[in-house]
Amino acid sequence: MRHCASSVSAGASGWSSPSIQKSHERSEKFGLNASMRPDYNVLTDGELRMKLEQNHALCVHATPIMETLREQIVNTQSMIVLTDAQGLILHSIGDDDFLQRAEKVALKAGANWAEEQQGTNAIGTAIADRCPTVVHGDQHYLAANSFLTCSSVPILDPYGDLAGVLDVTGDHRSYHQHTMALAKMSVQMIENHLFANTFRNTLQIAFHGRPEFLGTLMEGLMAFTCDGRFLSANRSAQFQFGLPLAALRAHTLSSLFGLTTPQLIDRFRASQGHPVSLELNSGAVVCASMEFRRPTPAEAARLADAFEPAARPAVRHAQPARPASVEGSPSRLASLETGDPQVCAVVAKVRKVIGKNIPILITGETGTGKELLAQAIHYDSPRRTGPFVAVNCASIPENLIESELFGYEEGAFTGARRKGAVGKLLQADGGTLFLDEIGDMPYPLQVRLLRVLQERVVDPLGSSKSVPVDVAIICATHRNLREMIVQNRFREDLYYRLNGLVVKLPPLRERTDLAVVVEKMLVSARPDQAASTRLSVSDDVMALFQQCSWPGNFRQLGNLLRTAAAMVDDDGQIRREHLPDDFFEDLHRGIAAPGQRSACDPMQLPGARLQDVQASAIAAAVARHNGNVSAAARMLGISRNTVYRKMPSLGAGGVRDVDDISENP
Repeated sequence: MRHCASSVSAGASGWSSPSIQKSHERSEKFGLNASMRPDYNVLTDGELRMKLEQNHALCVHATPIMETLREQIVNTQSMIVLTDAQGLILHSIGDDDFLQRAEKVALKAGANWAEEQQGTNAIGTAIADRCPTVVHGDQHYLAANSFLTCSSVPILDPYGDLAGVLDVTGDHRSYHQHTMALAKMSVQMIENHLFANTFRNTLQIAFHGRPEFLGTLMEGLMAFTCDGRFLSANRSAQFQFGLPLAALRAHTLSSLFGLTTPQLIDRFRASQGHPVSLELNSGAVVCASMEFRRPTPAEAARLADAFEPAARPAVRHAQPARPASVEGSPSRLASLETGDPQVCAVVAKVRKVIGKNIPILITGETGTGKELLAQAIHYDSPRRTGPFVAVNCASIPENLIESELFGYEEGAFTGARRKGAVGKLLQADGGTLFLDEIGDMPYPLQVRLLRVLQERVVDPLGSSKSVPVDVAIICATHRNLREMIVQNRFREDLYYRLNGLVVKLPPLRERTDLAVVVEKMLVSARPDQAASTRLSVSDDVMALFQQCSWPGNFRQLGNLLRTAAAMVDDDGQIRREHLPDDFFEDLHRGIAAPGQRSACDPMQLPGARLQDVQASAIAAAVARHNGNVSAAARMLGISRNTVYRKMPSLGAGGVRDVDDISENP
């Protein structure tokens, strides 16, 4: 573990270490108020599922170790928490009896403990400082968190990048000095498991200066390619060589151990499975064991990308290790069936072709849930254990989309990364590639995609070698591809290769299950709500929802409900005055006849003009955050400029905002 200053005080913030003091300074710059109520910004169930998928490998290897750690600290009034690299809680277990009912949301999956959200706390500060951190009692920036003591240790992935944080949090009165040591040991186990899994099809060397430490947490681990190029090393290996990971990347197997790959393999074969002695380039002699599994061509291509740090995250997150069997897991497709006959018909058709190597083309307006359907298809298919890689063809510049899809070799074009990069097609090998907005793919590139679909090989830019690829293709578009074929903007042969099954998702205005959809979305619109204040929609607002044309479909509805949920009164009911201006504008455009005023014209709202309602909502948000304009703007999803523009009186005083209001929050 990296040695950092991480102190524990007896409760007086004046005893804080320099790292805690610097964290407090950062908290002030974030615009936080020490007396404010914590806002854990808990994700919706759907958003949390996405984060868990993105961090699946971390969760798989950390969860069993968390269970072991719980057995070691049982009955200590502590919770064990795993977060991602941004401080979002992915999983938590332990004794939550010390938490009050209203505070149980603080340590549940989906809550955010980044410094920007919670100020000084062990998780957020460990992420900021990249070192083990203890925050005790009133060292926390927010007074509301001062009843806690937290011990956090960063988890590094096999490439040396921050993967997440393991944290032990408990009542500050029951803190134990050994907690941090246990947390560090647990993180070392997680990192070693991640390392072994990531480089399982490479040449791996485990070593230590003392033979009895082989096979323990203390052993050094190193991974090399077949030809002896260095891939990575765990913390113990870095310590034994006395070199950081960045310096080791300049070495090879030969320069570190004085042996070529064939010589090393011959030595281990001669030992008949027993450890052998190796000499490090420093002259130290270590006891070592070796594993060597030759990678497939696709795996070798992925490993080559390990030499380019900027390319690693996309590859790593695109292919997390997933359990081989998900028997008993809920069907993703079933969760999409909420009563609308059109959607039920789409799901029924899709179920019949899953696993039969038939490409699927999803059509529909923007925001109708095309990617959500694609994900459901993947996770209900036999390919569920492989990666799901999504590419939005409309969001990638035309001059980059070819290299993004097919990858490239070093020097393939000006500005290319050193050692090249693996494309999305190879990242999706063994899984599913989702090509969103396929109608926006450049015409010349469509020929290359057609060849991949026909021959199942990929030719990276600048490479003379074809790489086999096994991938299922799901495409989506809001365009009329048949019209584009007539206009020579989309290839007819590619269209008929992609449209094995074409399904269309209905726009929100045509669905008959709007009330059910709204009810489901309300559950996640304000996840910190108490059971007694469950969100609901008034009858007249639901009537307005039924009349709205919803040009933004689910995106528009989701944003509206989240904003309204932030404005509701204590009864939790969403009424007209809680709805944003643009909703009424869309409503008016959608149902008012020419020259007539809609019955739902925003100027006919009872009691107050919309400007007044908006000002009231902003004032309420500012008050809720104790005058913090930045926090209020984040809650409402608007810029600080908008807050000041709509309520010029805020500039007169009583408002605390340390940021430049000309910037977005």
